[in-house]
Amino acid sequence: MYPLILHKNLTLEKWSTHSKGQQILMIANELHRAKNFIRSGKINAVNLCYERAFELTDLTSSDPKWRGHGRELRRFRELLAMQYINPKKDEQMNWALYIGLIRLSAEASRLLYPAKEMEEKK
Repeated sequence: MYPLILHKNLTLEKWSTHSKGQQILMIANELHRAKNFIRSGKINAVNLCYERAFELTDLTSSDPKWRGHGRELRRFRELLAMQYINPKKDEQMNWALYIGLIRLSAEASRLLYPAKEMEEKK
């Protein structure tokens, strides 16, 4: 793991204490922040959100509990990088990344969409 720049006090050991769902939601939070900055046209702030999401995604990929899901996390990171280098930030792509990320964890999905889960049980 490379030295973290934006999360200097965060270690893989500390990150690993969080559940898969919590990890996903913390990454998703950066995408949610990015959405708000996209809407207000603050591109530098959007890129900072994405940089924080990159670091958290890399920590997640290094966490042993994600073994077997490396391909999905790498694909998410690749699509995030495409959005990052795009000078015009696409709010729909940001949303698609957000939803795709949330779907990587049943726990995260349940926490964000509890009503939908209840509908599915009926």
